[in-house]
Order: sequence, then C-alpha cells, then structure tokens
Amino acid sequence: MAQFEVADIVRALHGVRDEWRAAQKRSREPGGREFPSRDALARTVEGLKGVLFPMRLGPPDLRVESEDYYVAHELDTALHALLQQARLELNYAHRHAPLAAEQIDRRAHEAVTAFAASLPATRRLLDSDVLAAFHGDPAAGSVDEVLLCYPGVLSIIHHRLAHTLYGLGLPLLARIIAELAHAQTGIDLHPGASIGAGFFIDHGTGVVIGETAVIGQRVRIYQAVTLGAKRFPTDGDGKLSKGLPRHPLVEDDVVIYAGATILGRVTIGAGAVIGGNVWITDDVPRGASVTQASLQNAPLPR
Repeated sequence: MAQFEVADIVRALHGVRDEWRAAQKRSREPGGREFPSRDALARTVEGLKGVLFPMRLGPPDLRVESEDYYVAHELDTALHALLQQARLELNYAHRHAPLAAEQIDRRAHEAVTAFAASLPATRRLLDSDVLAAFHGDPAAGSVDEVLLCYPGVLSIIHHRLAHTLYGLGLPLLARIIAELAHAQTGIDLHPGASIGAGFFIDHGTGVVIGETAVIGQRVRIYQAVTLGAKRFPTDGDGKLSKGLPRHPLVEDDVVIYAGATILGRVTIGAGAVIGGNVWITDDVPRGASVTQASLQNAPLPR
C-alpha cells in the first residue's frame, strides 16, 4: 500500500487556519464546534418534512394508526436537534460580545418554541402551495405526485421553514436550510423573502428570489425568473448596505413566465401577466400584460 508523507501538509494547513482565525478574530480556546452544522440541519429538515406530511414524506412503513405517535417522536427529536443548532448560531452571532450561557439558552428555547407553534400554520400554507401546483399544471396527475416529485414544492417547503426561523432571529440556520433546497433544485429562494399562500414555481431551475422580495397570494412563476436587485447602495466606507428593501413587490394573482428578469423595488400589480424573457425595472400596472413586443413599442412609465 502506498504511503504518503502528510506531516508537512498538516502543519501548513494548521498555519493557514491560524492566520484565518486571527484575521477573523475567532476564538483559539479549546472546545467544540462554534457554528451550526449543515449536516445536522439536513437531518432535522428531513424529520420536519415527515412531521408535516407523515404519510407522504415520513417513513415508508408508517401506518395511519401510528401517525400521531410518529409525529410526536419525530417532532421532539427535530426540535431538540434544532435547539442545539440555535444555541450554536446565537453563540456565533455574539462571539465578539458574548452573552451568558443562560441568556443564549433562553433565547434559543424561545425561538424554537415559537417555531414549533408555527408548524400547523406552515402545513396549511404548504397545502395551498401543493394545490396551486396541482391546479396550475395540466401535467400533474395528483396532489401526491406534486408533493413527491415537484422541485418547486420541495423548495417552498424549505422556504416556509426557513422564513419562520429567519423571522425568529436565526438567519444563519434559515440560510442553510434554504441552500439545502437550492443545491437540490437549482431554485434560489432567500429565506427573508415574504411569500403568500398558493405559490407555485413550475419547472423551477434557475429561479432567483431576493431577500427583500414580497410576493402576494396565488402567484405562479416559471423557470429562470429573477426577482433581483437593480443596484447595491454602499455606506460611507464603500461597504454594501445590508437589509435595505431592494427587490420587487409582486401583488396577488400574478403570472411570470420563463426567463423574465424583474429588478429593483418595483411593483408588479395584481393580475399582471409578465411574458417570457422580458427585462423590467419599472412598475407594472394591475392587470397589464407585458411582453418583449409591448416593451419595445410602449415602454412602461416610471
């Protein structure tokens, strides 16, 4: 068997890590992991999917008569795992001004308790999303097919969970959960985006929805749609200003076809239909139909 001399590489990697930690003002004290685990959150989200849809996304041998027992056990397991990850995030967030352990524990417990209480409402929202996909796609054979197979539905399940955590002051956990779905589906939904009931992303690959986007009810989006920012303001030091509203507002009952790009804090009025491959940086009136031809012939007023 071949032998490799790794001692020099190990020492060099140690030196690189020390340089990074010094530059980032990271702790060098002995101890365990400082920040949340992507793998742990992936397992937790899989458990939460089973909690929300036990007979479809739970274990294959689950029986209806055992449903509540399974949900209780899986929910308790998932919440304890989530609590540990929440503690890690809060410790990480306050690494430059550490909080007492009891404060971290209290905040983490409050956030996870509120998250747990939100799950029935999350399930109702997801039911509306599944029905929107079923009714919005003539190729959908059943709601079960939609739930099991559609990447847009997978992404919105992750988003509904992540958005709740984002609102509870756990943005890193939220972002990791969102990125798990992004990696699987090619759909990039920032957990800060607010999305109303009955949301459907058809096909989905290449969809991007930014942090401050606000989407109303019964909105349908196709593949390669971008709801993005037009510009990125900076502060006096030239650093990007964080958290400013910079993404579109999409009102109820809007349809956005494949390849459309909508940039900036513009409003897409209720009932509008946005055609494929258009580029929009201005408000769109309610009920308007926007195509490449219409933009060339009569640009929308500012």
